[in-house]
Amino acid sequence: MKSGDNTPFGRLVLGAPGDETTKHKPLTGERLLRILVVDDSEDDVMLLRHELLGHGIRFEYVRVDADSPMREALADDDWDIVICDHNMPGFDSLGALDVLKTSGKDIPFILYSGHICDEQAFMAMNQGVADYVPKGNIARLVPVIERELRGAAMREAVRVADDRIKELAFYDSLCALPNHNLFCARVSEWLLETERRGRIAKGALFYIDVDRFLRINASFGYETGNELLRQVAGRLNESVETRVVLARLGADDFGIFFEGVDDEAKASAVGEWVLKAFDAPFHKDRLELYLTPSIGVSLLPKHGQEVYELLMNAETAMAVAKRHGGNGVRIYSREMNASSAERVALESALRHAVTRDELFLQYQPVVDSEAGRIVGVEALVRWQHPERGLIPPDRFIPIADESGLIVEIGGWVLAKACAQMRAWHDQGFSGLSVAVNVSAVQFGQPRLLEVVSRTLEESGLDPRCLMLEITEGVLMKDAETAVGMLRALKNMGVKIAVDDFGTGYSSLTYLKRFPIDVLKIDRSFVRDLVDDEDDAAIVRAIIALAKSLHLTTVAEGVETAEQASLLRTQAVERFQGYYFSRPLSEEKISEKLAKDRFLPAVTGA
Repeated sequence: MKSGDNTPFGRLVLGAPGDETTKHKPLTGERLLRILVVDDSEDDVMLLRHELLGHGIRFEYVRVDADSPMREALADDDWDIVICDHNMPGFDSLGALDVLKTSGKDIPFILYSGHICDEQAFMAMNQGVADYVPKGNIARLVPVIERELRGAAMREAVRVADDRIKELAFYDSLCALPNHNLFCARVSEWLLETERRGRIAKGALFYIDVDRFLRINASFGYETGNELLRQVAGRLNESVETRVVLARLGADDFGIFFEGVDDEAKASAVGEWVLKAFDAPFHKDRLELYLTPSIGVSLLPKHGQEVYELLMNAETAMAVAKRHGGNGVRIYSREMNASSAERVALESALRHAVTRDELFLQYQPVVDSEAGRIVGVEALVRWQHPERGLIPPDRFIPIADESGLIVEIGGWVLAKACAQMRAWHDQGFSGLSVAVNVSAVQFGQPRLLEVVSRTLEESGLDPRCLMLEITEGVLMKDAETAVGMLRALKNMGVKIAVDDFGTGYSSLTYLKRFPIDVLKIDRSFVRDLVDDEDDAAIVRAIIALAKSLHLTTVAEGVETAEQASLLRTQAVERFQGYYFSRPLSEEKISEKLAKDRFLPAVTGA
C-alpha cells in the first residue's frame, strides 16, 4: 500500500543505507524520525518527502487527511512530530489540533501550509500549534523540526524526572506499593470526594504488622527479610480488590483501607481473610518460613473522621493484638488508649530500670520429688518502681518483649543469676543449678550465644549448672532454626528446658531432634489435676513422653499436698510451686539451703 493512501497504514521508510541521503548527516541519529503528515495532497507530501530527504532527514511517515484516520494513527503508534496542512476537504488544521489534544499525547504540531493568512496562523499558534511554516520554505521547516524535537525531548526528560520524584516520594521502593504518604493522601481524597457527593463515608482501616520480624533479619539477614516483605506485599496485592487502598507503611507494617466495611462483624471477617494470606509458607532459596500478622482495625466514622486518626487507632489495636500473642485481629476500642498511655509511661520508665537498680531477682526453689531437698532455683525478675511500687511481671515483661528491652533485661538477669549461683557454690552448695527464662526476642538473636558464653566466663559458673528455659511455642515458631540454636547452646554445656510444655503444638519429630534435657509440665494442667481426668491424662502422657525421650520432668504450679502426691505416684522427678515455696530473695534462699531440711510435705513462705 502506498504511503500516499488516505489511511494510517500506508508507510514509507526513507533514507535507507545506500540511499542518496547517506551523504547527509541524519537529523535524528540512528533512529528514524516518525512523522504523522496531515495533508490531502499526495503530491505535496511527496515533495515534502523529497525536500526533507535532501536535508538528510531519515524518517518514516503516514499521511492522513480526516478526523477518524488521524485518531486511529495516534492511537496505534507513537509519533515524533505532526506536520499539518491548513485547508482540507471537511477537515482543517484546528480540527487536527483538537484531535491531537484529545489523544492526550505531547507531540509537536507544525502548521505547514500555503493557504493561510497570518491572522489565522497566529490564532492557531495561540491554541497550541508549535509554529507556522509556509509550504515550500524547507530551509525554515528543518530548523523548526529540530527545535521542536529538542523541546519535546526536554519535556519528556522533565516528565521522567518528575515521575521518578513522585515514585520516590509516594512509593515504597522495596515492595512497589504506595507508601505512608500516598496511602494517607488517597484515603483523604476518597473522604473528600464522598463528602462532596453528599454521602456518609464508611470504611475500615487495617494496620498489619508482621510478628517477630526482627528475628528474620537477625537470623537470616536483611536480604532474606526484604524478600519476605516483597512476598507479603505480593500476597496482599493479589488478594485485594482494585478499589481497596493498599500500602507499605514502613518496616514490616502494611495498611489496607476497605470502603464500605462499616461494622465490627464485617471487619472481623475481612481480618480473618487477611490472616489466611499468611497461611501458606514463605520461601527464600531453600528456606521455608511461616509468618503471622498482628492486625488492628479502626472503623470510619466510629473510630475517627480522618485518616491519621484512623491510622493511630488501628495501630493501637494492632499493638493489643501483638501483646496477646499475635496472629490475630483486634478491633479498636476507646479503652485501649488509656491502656496505651500507661504502657508508654511504663516503657519509658523501664528503659531506666536497669541503670537505676530498680530491677531485682527472686528465686523459686525446684525440689526433688523424693528427697524433698532443693536441687535448683528459677530466677525471676521483679521491678520495684520508685512511685508505683512493685509492678507485676505480667505487666512489664510484655512491654519489654514488644519494645526490645527484653534483650538488655534478659542479659542482666542471666549475669545476675549466674553470679549468684556461683556464690552459692562457693558457700558449699555445689549441686545446685539455676534456670533462666529466654524470651522469643532473645532466642531469635544470634547474639544469644555470645551473651551466654561471656556470662559463663565472667561468672565462672559451671555451664552444667545453668539451665535455659524456652517455651514450647517459641521453639515451634521456627523449628528448623531452633534446632541449630539449641545445638549451639548445648555445645557450651548448658542444659535446656522446654517451659510450659503441653500448651503448644510440638511435633514429635522435632521434639526428638531438639537437644533438650527437661520438660516442664505447664501449671494449667497441674491446677486441676486431682479433679479433672482430662488434665490427669495429659500429665500422664507428658510424663510417658519424657521417659521415652530420657528427659527429666518438672511439674510447675504445685500448690497442694494432693497434687504433689499424685504427681509423685506418676514418677515426676521435680516439683516447683507455692506448696513448697514462693519466689524468695537470695538471702531467704540461702537460709533454706543452710537449714537443709526442706521437705515436700511442708509448705514454706
